[in-house]
Amino acid sequence: MPGNLTTAELDAAIEAGEIDTVIVAFADAQGRLVGKRVSARMWRDVVLPDGAEACNYLLSVDVDLNTVDGYAMSSWEKGYGDMLMLPDTATLRRIPWQPGTALVMADLAWEDRATVVQSPRGILNRQRERLAEHGLIGYAATELEFIVFDDSYRDAWAKGYRSLTPSTDYNVDYNLLATTRIEPLLRDIRNGMEGAGLYSEGVKGECNLGQQEIGFRYAEVLETADQHTIYKNGAKEIADRHGKALTFMAKFNEREGNSCHIHLSVRGEDGAAVMAGDGEHGFSPLMGHWIAGVLATLREFTLLYAPTINSYKRFAKGSFAPTGVAWGIDNRTCALRVVGHGAGLRVENRVPGGDVNPYLAISAIIAGGLYGIENELPLPDPLAGNAYASGADTLPTTLRDAARLFSESPIARAAFGDDVVEHYLNQARIEVEAFDAAVTDWERVRGFERL
Repeated sequence: MPGNLTTAELDAAIEAGEIDTVIVAFADAQGRLVGKRVSARMWRDVVLPDGAEACNYLLSVDVDLNTVDGYAMSSWEKGYGDMLMLPDTATLRRIPWQPGTALVMADLAWEDRATVVQSPRGILNRQRERLAEHGLIGYAATELEFIVFDDSYRDAWAKGYRSLTPSTDYNVDYNLLATTRIEPLLRDIRNGMEGAGLYSEGVKGECNLGQQEIGFRYAEVLETADQHTIYKNGAKEIADRHGKALTFMAKFNEREGNSCHIHLSVRGEDGAAVMAGDGEHGFSPLMGHWIAGVLATLREFTLLYAPTINSYKRFAKGSFAPTGVAWGIDNRTCALRVVGHGAGLRVENRVPGGDVNPYLAISAIIAGGLYGIENELPLPDPLAGNAYASGADTLPTTLRDAARLFSESPIARAAFGDDVVEHYLNQARIEVEAFDAAVTDWERVRGFERL
């Protein structure tokens, strides 16, 4: 793709004076792009051969970057030392919306080069290795929705994110007229991502006021997670240049939330379409076991699909966000929707929202699918009709409940390891405790005068 760079091409661009800054980045535990900018000279002399340091607290803080207790890998007692960012040169790319800038994603390691197992990229790499042990390669696409506001980020902050003006005034699902108003921003995002090596498919309006979705071509699962993270950060940067703000939070208001449906399929190492077959629904036995495994682990792995307090506000009947643990053929009321045929046959997981960490969610899907394959789980019948009214088991409705299910899951501990499970349980605990201590606008409106 145009925008992707080899190390030789980056070196030539540096020599030509086209690039003077390299961003060395990784996704933190919340899925945010973090790292540092280094000079072109520092990149060539030090970072490319040896990596760059970053404080290990970056995987062990809350959303506000406060240090918090309970993490095994990082604490005051351990001195908050460094970890290494080792650049994955296959991810080198231009960042055209930032002058003279390239970016590389990094894997996280300790000084002895051992992987930081709690890192989102490390977690996904482990699940990719497990797929490879079965002769499989995973491919995914993430459908990430967001809401655009005419207020800038700094103005939105000053307002406490209240009384913001959405960029459209009514439901604009597939509406071409109303979305033209923000096409200058959307076009800049699409073209910027193309210039950064992403394959932009298109954009469409969604149901909430100001809500949009820009779609990108599927890719190998690690590439998709990297691109998701770069896009999410870049879209905000481009919006800021337009004097606008956009949010990916799962549920901004009482209208439709921001989803992040994840389409995932596996192929053989030779590219063979192993999910399609001669069985019922055109499935192979592997496809049946895969769906059964993802379905069987859906409740236990919800923490990795829905990582914040706000995530659970999105799960509402009749909202196109799932509540029932069910699968169906092209049925948008189900948590798992099977679409496509032949090489394009795939499972759409509709549980994640816009606040998801893509590395963790994709890892959870793979771990669930492999659980089904390794145990040859039988596939339940597909659900026909309205899953909201089906009586199917439901997803956990709070972060607290999701954390409990994850903690008690032997499948999660076998797939991810105790270090990873305990790390993300502590993240959930911190989130729950912060919310429990907060006094909300809802409480003030109800209680200030009338109680």
